[in-house]
Amino acid sequence: MIIKEFLTTEKAIKLIESQNTLTVIVNKEATKADIKREIEKMFNVKVDKVNTLITIRGEKKAYVKLKKEFNASDIAHRLGIL
Repeated sequence: MIIKEFLTTEKAIKLIESQNTLTVIVNKEATKADIKREIEKMFNVKVDKVNTLITIRGEKKAYVKLKKEFNASDIAHRLGIL
């Protein structure tokens, strides 16, 4: 399992609305390509880019920016985030 959870923090919601970006906690061993493939398969969208970082808690966080023709807020609504 690559994706552990979708973040629903204030910053994550702001990124969904302003930058068409989902914020996800992922498996620490997952690569950017793995994350991209998983998001594209799960939601039938195209990913523009993936940025990752390791949080202070030791979790891996990914910022997944979708291509312009796809809307991150639609995915957030499906997940119950918005």
